[in-house]
Amino acid sequence: MLFPSNPAEVMVIRSVTPDIITMSLPFARFGLIKFGGRGTLVRMKSGSLAVFSPVGLTTQVRETVDSMGGRVKYIAAPDMEHHLLVGAWKKAYPDAEIIAPEGLWEKRQGREEFKEEAPFKHVFRKESYNDPHQTVKVDEEFDAEFETEYVYGHGSRELVFLHKPSRTVIEADLLFNLPAWEQYSRTSEGARAGLWTRLMTPLMSTQGAAVWQQRFAWYILSKADRGAFTRSMRRIETWDFDRLVPCHGDVIETGAKAVFRKVFAWFLE
Repeated sequence: MLFPSNPAEVMVIRSVTPDIITMSLPFARFGLIKFGGRGTLVRMKSGSLAVFSPVGLTTQVRETVDSMGGRVKYIAAPDMEHHLLVGAWKKAYPDAEIIAPEGLWEKRQGREEFKEEAPFKHVFRKESYNDPHQTVKVDEEFDAEFETEYVYGHGSRELVFLHKPSRTVIEADLLFNLPAWEQYSRTSEGARAGLWTRLMTPLMSTQGAAVWQQRFAWYILSKADRGAFTRSMRRIETWDFDRLVPCHGDVIETGAKAVFRKVFAWFLE
């Protein structure tokens, strides 16, 4: 189960900046590994809101959206896994436009509850992404505030975003920062509790030399197309950022560029 049955009781809603709010929840992969989950809400200079990896629309989440102006313009499903609640947000905010990687809409048609959804508005495709004549990735409003990297070399077809005004990277399954302390802070469970969590945490940790996460990125995340993955990491490395908001694990509030360079050092050499 991706999200807990009592999200309102365990969700941590926090202002990272005046224009960025995170919504953090417990989530155990396979019911065993405490990854944590997180949605991110960004208010753009235009007043439009963009939500990334949307979480459940609890009363508190709706109130948070309303407090930021209520105009949800973009709903981003950043990869092939972080999409289950996209439809709920689209239903609540029907004028919003969905951003997603190629193949996700088709994947969702295999599930009965998703079949009636219209095709997504903004779909990143490998062919068009590599077209040197393509200058607008989403639309003028979104691209003025965000850089977007389509990491199609990632097994889950990852979309990574840079919110330029706050120098904040927002991502899903590219970089992990376990243990998920914040995401488990309102539960009775420890973020490191359980044998499988303790075994897997080194693969998802940025502490020390992060050798195990380096190996995880090289041998697992990039195995679909290591060349394309490498090119994406080198483009992200040119971005100006200091903060990183992952879906899994704690937010890296400062020094995120150095952490990124450490985790993906093998691709940047």
